[in-house]
Amino acid sequence: MLAVILLPFAVQTVIMLVNGNVGTGVAVAGAFGLVRFRSAPGNAKDISVIFVAMAVGLACGSGYIALSVLFTVIACAVLYLLVFFHIGADRSGEKELSITIPESLDYTEVFDDIFKEYTTHAELTEVKTASLGSLYKLHYRVRLADDRNEKGFLDALRCRNGNLEVRCGQPHTPVEQL
Repeated sequence: MLAVILLPFAVQTVIMLVNGNVGTGVAVAGAFGLVRFRSAPGNAKDISVIFVAMAVGLACGSGYIALSVLFTVIACAVLYLLVFFHIGADRSGEKELSITIPESLDYTEVFDDIFKEYTTHAELTEVKTASLGSLYKLHYRVRLADDRNEKGFLDALRCRNGNLEVRCGQPHTPVEQL
């Protein structure tokens, strides 16, 4: 969401600065391409801020200091408001849960009662063996009913799995979605 709001503003400024100069346009396109495709994948906010910084740099380099200051003030104000009001933030509350269990536990229904008590949604997404087949690593997508109860949820899972590893965190964003 943040990228959808900030990037058109940055692109409009770059187009206004290039203003028909083919050489500058090609150089700017190459720089933007290098930033996007030659850097480590980041989230949309990081990429948007890099593009805004490049637009400000282009304005300064072209001699439009007042425009670059105005652009910076507007972009920072928009970014601050978006972050302050949590616009575009992930409000689903979905988390990625990994649980290690011994092979003696039947993983199909072993945590159903705990999930029913602490979550509104739980989906088994992956099962993998570890330690020469003596352990299972289960990966779930869960949505907690109450975020304040996360410690109780993890403690209940640890009691059930024999105090083996339990990990709960934000879901990883696939690179294709950036």
